[in-house]
Amino acid sequence: MSLPDHTPPSPVAEAALTPTGSFAAATDRRRVVFATVVGTTVEWYDFFVYAAAAGLVFGELFFEPAGPQFATILAFLTVGVSFLFRPLGAFIAGHLGDRHGRRLVLMLTLVTMGVATALVGLLPTYASIGIAAPVLLILLRIVQGVSAGGEWGGAVLMAVEHAPTARRGLFGVSPQIGVPLGLLLASGTMALMAVIAPGQAFLEWGWRVPFLLSVALILVGQYIRRKVEESPVFREIATRKEQTRTPIAQLFRRHLPLVVIAALIFAGNNAVGYMTTGGYIQNYATNPDGPLALDRGPVLWAVAGSAVTWLLSTWFAGRLSDRIGRRSTYLLGWVVQLGGVLLLFPLVGLGSVWSLFAGIAVLTVGLGLTYGPQAAYYAELFPASIRFSGVSISYAIGAILGGAFAPTIAAALVQATGTTFSVTLYLAGMTVVGLIATLLLRDRSGIPLGPDHEAEQARSPIVGTR
Repeated sequence: MSLPDHTPPSPVAEAALTPTGSFAAATDRRRVVFATVVGTTVEWYDFFVYAAAAGLVFGELFFEPAGPQFATILAFLTVGVSFLFRPLGAFIAGHLGDRHGRRLVLMLTLVTMGVATALVGLLPTYASIGIAAPVLLILLRIVQGVSAGGEWGGAVLMAVEHAPTARRGLFGVSPQIGVPLGLLLASGTMALMAVIAPGQAFLEWGWRVPFLLSVALILVGQYIRRKVEESPVFREIATRKEQTRTPIAQLFRRHLPLVVIAALIFAGNNAVGYMTTGGYIQNYATNPDGPLALDRGPVLWAVAGSAVTWLLSTWFAGRLSDRIGRRSTYLLGWVVQLGGVLLLFPLVGLGSVWSLFAGIAVLTVGLGLTYGPQAAYYAELFPASIRFSGVSISYAIGAILGGAFAPTIAAALVQATGTTFSVTLYLAGMTVVGLIATLLLRDRSGIPLGPDHEAEQARSPIVGTR
């Protein structure tokens, strides 16, 4: 039921309006949120279980001839190489999403990621098939990267474009909390397998089980996502037959500076986040030749615990951004994140599992504050007709500049300098980059997202421009 044209909506009713001006049923909105959380959790579980294995076993199993130290760097490079292919996934998904809808892309990315993950769990090691093993591992990681490049943008727009205007930040948190949930699930599963298959058994077969579980998770995710309606913004665009024929070309021709600034914002968060999600802390803490030499299982449980604090701070940040604005939430987050960076290695260096947990838990508070508002913030930056391309490509480029090689850079810095202080400076520098990029953009919280307001959306949000 819609209000008569002459009756202005009340504040309560206005909060329930979709971006196209229609009223969304509460059950439909809940279904979208649930499907977005479940789907992104499955997608990022697949992505992070690989990163955890890279930090724990891939160096020994797939790159052993390179020697212990260089094998670790090579294993982390396979984590990073997938990021180079995220823009390809973002380009493909952006084109399909702006031309054919958000829902189609989400179905495709989930299957692609899951199949690649399951195949990693079946791969023979270097001892069995020689150089073919790392080559196949890298190829499957590339497929994961292409899938991840397309997933986030679709999930974000499904959530935010279904959201009431006054609650975009809260709705936009649903794909964001899928990331810490995926980390929690991946770390928890790996930790459980370290108990079930300790020591040599973990190297022989235990690490494979979390990868093979992806098959079951795909089926669950696909079933739930098929129940979700297409985004109301895209439905209206499609009804009017106003899909952009070349969304990516228009994005780069009209909004290239905005794409770069948005990418730098995410890079500031992503470089720091990949200390845990990229497997670096796990490797640093469990390395038998390193300064800590902690047991694998407790370290994995500590990382899983930090995923909970990350989830809570991410949810809080999304909700806070509806009250004080996306930009203000980000600025608060950069300050807290910088504090977490400075405390990380002093706490981890104390040498106990509890101090390790404290270090990464404090870090995740800042990470959540600079990740929770991102979905709504990005969606409000780009015009409706090219929004999928804009958010996906900005996110993918930011991932390359930030997290792609953060674990590799950290490992190389420690080897070159002999101290983690160099890593702290690197992470602090990336945090400052994110802060500066945020200051370059105006807050557009609450801007109309529907196709009727394309002209307003197309105005540059960069400070100092019109």
